[in-house]
Amino acid sequence: MTTTPTLLIVDDEKPTREGLRAALEDRFDVYLAEDAAGAMALLEKDPIDVLLTDLRMAGEDGLKLISRAKSLPKPPVCLLMTAYGSEEMAAEAIKLGADDYIPKARLRIEELEHRIRKAMKLQSLEVENVQLHQQLEKKFGVENILGESAVMREVFDTIQQVAPTRATVLITGESGTGKELVAKAIHQLSPRARAPLVAVHCAGLPASLLESELFGHEKGAFTGAHERRLGRVEQAQGGTLFLDEIGEIDAATQVKLLRFLGERTFERLGSSKTLTSDVRILSATNKDLEQWVKAGRFREDLYYRLAVVPIHLPALRERVGDIPLLAQAFLKQYTGDNDKKVSGFSTEAMDLLLNYPWPGNVRELNTAVEHAVVMCRGAQVLPRDLPAALRRPPAEDLGRETHQQIHSGKLSIKEAERQLVMHALKEAGGHRTEAAKKLGMSRRTLHRKLHEFHLEGF
Repeated sequence: MTTTPTLLIVDDEKPTREGLRAALEDRFDVYLAEDAAGAMALLEKDPIDVLLTDLRMAGEDGLKLISRAKSLPKPPVCLLMTAYGSEEMAAEAIKLGADDYIPKARLRIEELEHRIRKAMKLQSLEVENVQLHQQLEKKFGVENILGESAVMREVFDTIQQVAPTRATVLITGESGTGKELVAKAIHQLSPRARAPLVAVHCAGLPASLLESELFGHEKGAFTGAHERRLGRVEQAQGGTLFLDEIGEIDAATQVKLLRFLGERTFERLGSSKTLTSDVRILSATNKDLEQWVKAGRFREDLYYRLAVVPIHLPALRERVGDIPLLAQAFLKQYTGDNDKKVSGFSTEAMDLLLNYPWPGNVRELNTAVEHAVVMCRGAQVLPRDLPAALRRPPAEDLGRETHQQIHSGKLSIKEAERQLVMHALKEAGGHRTEAAKKLGMSRRTLHRKLHEFHLEGF
């Protein structure tokens, strides 16, 4: 199944625009604009497959429009049509990026469609060639995930086994364990590697916008929908759609996602036209979805559709043996980034890394090593170079000791608050809603505190 190609027709003569739309709308998803400014507004909002533009228009002409369109991150196939044809004009159009040049005097719908399809095919081959070279120059995505422990070797084996298939994969694990890296590795090792990997962070969108983000909307579908917008499902055509924090989607969107997984069909908001898209679904969550299913918070049928192959990433405290490998890799990265000569960690510093519980997992270790490199004054990272949190007593004693230090005046209020926030997150297993309840504050206030104390990865 394939998504209908999108075609933007730009002409300042309304009869020409409408006539071309009537002739081509059965084979293309047609957009219209009367000038270059309107065309660029559409092109910058969502990727368009094909731009068919007149040469002479009010404001910028078609040649300048094509030049601007070709500078976009995802440039369309560009065809120029004009009644003022000449060999010189054709050469200039090609030089500025036009994929074809069509004199209006010889314009026939069948010939026009043939030339559009031919130009699309040529561009597709060029893009595939570039991506293939990039892929050959890069390491396979799985090599970006570090670990030598038995549990991580099992993860690597599963990635290698599942990547070439069409199966949906549910990646689970605490925040900071590297779930998005696993999704990228699966995509990179799959036959879809030359097509897009499109990510949607479900928790970052309100329920009222998530459905539109996934499936798109038509102009006027809701207040503020001034133009048609393609959803992530269409943008990922032929590739992979990664749904991060999948447990956060609302009940209505769960139903529509379930239907899409079963039939690969959907409708944009505000439209009754059924569309199709060939995408592979990968999802991730730090929630226990099986418990959410039992509690009625997540559809059981959707859970089983998503978790054809589950991959669980262990917390860093469950694979302590990987900490030296990870720390050294991060050290190499940040010494290069900061032009510093730091060869390794002292025995005492490594002991602190090995004995810390890492509630923020690999992401927190990454940040800690970056901090150490910045603060290091010698050839090795010493305990004093590590973040203060790593040099304090274990987390289970932190709450009692913090209260004692507050009363004795040994801690500032701000530092005491920081430690209490960290302790609450540890007690809540990293779940921010539960931590906020323990602290007697709203989730929004907790997010603000995490930003204030530089604990976003905690």
